[in-house]
Amino acid sequence: MSVTAVVAVVAAAVLDRVFAEPPASVHPVALFGRLVAPFDREWSHPTAVGALAALGLPAFAAGIVAAATWSASTVSPWVGAGVAALALFSTTSLQMLLDATETVVSATASDMDTARRELRALAGRDPVTLSAGEIRSAAVESAAENLADGLVAPLLAFALVVPFSLPLATGAAAWVKGVNTLDSMLGYHHKPVGRVPAKLDDATMWLPARVSAVLLAVVAGSPGVLGRVRSLARRPASPNSGWPMATLAALLGTRLEKPDHYLLDAGTDFPDTETAARGVRLVSRAGLSAFALAGAVAWFSPESGSTLSPALVALVPVEVFTWF
Repeated sequence: MSVTAVVAVVAAAVLDRVFAEPPASVHPVALFGRLVAPFDREWSHPTAVGALAALGLPAFAAGIVAAATWSASTVSPWVGAGVAALALFSTTSLQMLLDATETVVSATASDMDTARRELRALAGRDPVTLSAGEIRSAAVESAAENLADGLVAPLLAFALVVPFSLPLATGAAAWVKGVNTLDSMLGYHHKPVGRVPAKLDDATMWLPARVSAVLLAVVAGSPGVLGRVRSLARRPASPNSGWPMATLAALLGTRLEKPDHYLLDAGTDFPDTETAARGVRLVSRAGLSAFALAGAVAWFSPESGSTLSPALVALVPVEVFTWF
């Protein structure tokens, strides 16, 4: 199983690099969104409905993905690996995030209209009155946050479960993606039905957000920065998104700010074009490291006859485990 799981991770990474995303018309996340859409209205008992959606919809998606992987594996382990690769490709996103961020950052140098237009798809804020520096700040913040939400979280779920079962691991990745999608559609203060999905997403993202911070620090060659970002990481209202954003701000020595919400002042100025581009490169390297670590977990799983823990612990400085 370990070899086919590694093949699935590598194939998913290649698919992400080459195609970025599945076609929108058949994208599983878009199909999942259609299941969520009927819940997005007012209810007489919104908390109960939200709890039902949070407990049922991601589990339903996970069951379908796990069953599909298992069925394919009964035909051939390699067919199962192919289905697992497609599942991981559908539940993770790196290249599309990098492309979108690079487009915004580049446009701030010469075409602010394009920068503002493209930012709308990347960050949930009105770009009309934002300066070039504020737009680059928003792009860098979104790259860091979405590294955790869109890539590390499903890959981490896969890695935690793959030593036991490839079908269950793909189901775990789908479950996390379902939880995150549910929160992105319903988890707003003005939507009572989204309260339970938002709380579930907060709990689910606690570890991936901090793992993302570690990956950013390690690929930058500065693991010690994690000890300096704790207070910054607590400034955003979210209990999780502050960690990758504050870590990236500290690594870049820059200021990241969402007006009227938070200020991550690891520097005095907003990122210039070169600094923002360096942030995108760090996110890229951290994302590739996440794929590599997921593959390593699959390779060193107990079924392969190797020991998992020493192989992984050796990759991360010991003091990292004391910072959270």
